[in-house]
Amino acid sequence: MTFEELTSQIATGQIDTVLTCMVDMQGRLMGKRFHAEAFQEMARDETHCCNYLLATDLEMATPDGYASTSWSAGYGDYVMKPDLTTIRPVPWLEGTALVLCDVLDHHSHEPVAFSPRQVLKRQIARAEEMGLTPVMATELEFFLFQGTHDEIAANGFRDMRPISHYNEDYHILQTSKEEPVMRPIRNHLRAMGIPVEGSKGEAEAGQEELNIRYADALATADHHTLAKHGIKEIAHQQGYAATFLPKWHHDRVGSAAHVHQSLWQGDRNAFHDADAPLGKSRLMDHYMAGLITYAADYTVFLAPYINSYKRFAKGSFAPTQTVWSVDNRTAAFRLCGDGTPAVRIECRTPGSDMNPYLAMAAMLAAGLKGIAEKLDLPEAYTGDAYSDDERHHIPRTLRDARDALLASDMLKEAFGAETVTHYARAAAWEIEEFNRVVTDYEIARGFEKA
Repeated sequence: MTFEELTSQIATGQIDTVLTCMVDMQGRLMGKRFHAEAFQEMARDETHCCNYLLATDLEMATPDGYASTSWSAGYGDYVMKPDLTTIRPVPWLEGTALVLCDVLDHHSHEPVAFSPRQVLKRQIARAEEMGLTPVMATELEFFLFQGTHDEIAANGFRDMRPISHYNEDYHILQTSKEEPVMRPIRNHLRAMGIPVEGSKGEAEAGQEELNIRYADALATADHHTLAKHGIKEIAHQQGYAATFLPKWHHDRVGSAAHVHQSLWQGDRNAFHDADAPLGKSRLMDHYMAGLITYAADYTVFLAPYINSYKRFAKGSFAPTQTVWSVDNRTAAFRLCGDGTPAVRIECRTPGSDMNPYLAMAAMLAAGLKGIAEKLDLPEAYTGDAYSDDERHHIPRTLRDARDALLASDMLKEAFGAETVTHYARAAAWEIEEFNRVVTDYEIARGFEKA
């Protein structure tokens, strides 16, 4: 929807509310609801928000240790500048449109370096300086549960019941039962301008997957974020809860957010070389070598929470070691479309809890570094990567990933030291918060037996 189209629909009364949203560190939409006329009059150029929105956690706490803001600094403002190219209707909310905002410093009006959208924009610009356009796609996996989030929370998150009771991977009968939720998800998101291709049952009871057509990297991250938000709201309207927690039960498989990626030159896939083995170019070799070489450095952006690391388990379709293979779902990096102009890399490491802007930016940074250094790609792994998962194991804990991030010269160069330190603090806070909690597991295990 253009700004002119929005103005026209405001004039006719079709739109009366504009959601003016930034993306926070966790990949969520934060912002304000403007009366549509007020948005036209005063917020189309900029509005403001508290700068704690980029220094908080899932619970909206105000942790210490951030250089950007604190109680001693008074928690001032950021400028939210609407990106008018992102205006779109919100079909499941009456009379409502939405616009995404970039986050600027209140005084200088310069982009805030660690704002997720800006982190990705910076890496896209680096690629474009090399004559390359990053093209990506993400897969959204999630679980649907009976009852709304509010009802499940009121019950203490106990006795949660998935929408189905058996593995529904590609299952048409079971997913037909779920169409009262999934059909409006597909249709509303498509009507919103998100190029949804389809949905399917995934490899667990109550698990779904939504697929969105590939696009340039920034549009892909926007699509992912809006779809994730929309899925939760639409499911709630139908009396269900959608969760993107990567591992909701230790006996169930987890949810991923696989990222497909390639680099293009004009209208040509620069990863494709029809005369090369597997149809992959030397550029693709260098890029994928960068992804592998620096995999530990950026894992914290693919798996940002304690729970994220519970997903990496043998035989679960989640990878455990950072190797590449050809059309092999046991490896962290799967070469897809070999021998065709659609040849690309699928990274299977990210969980459904990733912030797509940060995850995609981190992978871009690693891949571009591989190109700059002309890194050699190791031989493809063959067979079951779970059977030999010690040599190149994905960081096993959030602490390990945080330490790798802090030690990463590659990311300090690509993102800036300020951004690396900022997100390392976010990871440290998650660890601190978890370590102070007594879990149900500890009580059940040791209450009598310790």
